[in-house]
Amino acid sequence: MRLWSVIGAGVAGLAVATELVARGAQVQVFDPSGPPGPHGCSWWAGGMLAPWCECESAEEPVLRLGQQAIGWWEEHTTVTRRGTLVVANPRDLPDLRRFARRTEGFTEVIQAEITQLEPDLTAFSKGLHFPDEAHLDPRRALSDLYRGLTDKGVQFHRKPAPAGLKNAIDCRGLHAREVLHDLRGVKGEMLVIRAPDVALTRSIRLLHPRMPLYVVPRSDHVYMLGATMIESEDSGRITARSMLELLSAAYALNPAFGEAEVLEIGVDLRPAFPDNLPRIRRLGRTIYANGLYRHGYLLAPALAQGVADLALNDTHTELVDEDRA
Repeated sequence: MRLWSVIGAGVAGLAVATELVARGAQVQVFDPSGPPGPHGCSWWAGGMLAPWCECESAEEPVLRLGQQAIGWWEEHTTVTRRGTLVVANPRDLPDLRRFARRTEGFTEVIQAEITQLEPDLTAFSKGLHFPDEAHLDPRRALSDLYRGLTDKGVQFHRKPAPAGLKNAIDCRGLHAREVLHDLRGVKGEMLVIRAPDVALTRSIRLLHPRMPLYVVPRSDHVYMLGATMIESEDSGRITARSMLELLSAAYALNPAFGEAEVLEIGVDLRPAFPDNLPRIRRLGRTIYANGLYRHGYLLAPALAQGVADLALNDTHTELVDEDRA
């Protein structure tokens, strides 16, 4: 039996290794940074499994391939299926109507229905409820994938992959740019806060012309706040403007967020190709799986399945870059 070597233990690498093992392959994983942690951009993700919402600004494959993600993740970690609620302040209702025109799979809701779904949201007269969407805790998901692989005997090597590996699958994100020259980094910034006086149970998106906000609940009144997508490769700091906008938008969602405790500030670079869609390329002896952009958890299952199809069956799915394979 061939031994497949997965390089990189972020969400892409762990999902690829998990899919290969599920199909009976023998796998080892190389990552000099060790098990999943704050060194990887997967650690700082929102964890929204929201293909219908994402199609507001993403290409069609994100909607179609992303719908597979919820079921895949439910096999490997805890997923909360309570949908997504999209709201806007009265002055921003044109943005809500525009969002509705560009998406599908939602029900229009009014204030009474919004407060029935989320009693702590009382200031919004109209919204969109996407009932089939879900979210997960990225850190728990990474840990569950890692534990599932080690339980099945997969070896994790805390060192760089040796040169000349046969049957290698490179999932290193931006570290693969010396080979994938059209890969770029897109800066993302996020906050983790604890707000004991706020109780939200599903992902919330607040539309705003400057800084659309998403809030993803964790446990114990902990929330992830995110929104930024900056064409910059400065991953060392969050800007004062971004932090101010994130916190101001959260306060507009519910003033009780004004008393929240800021637990963490995260900044990292998402790997992206020019069209912001992931790609699978076979170059020499190595398969490269990369470019998840802001859709890491949403599209990692489809990416992993495409890699397994190519590696084990030489089947080219739509994510395989035929021009370069």
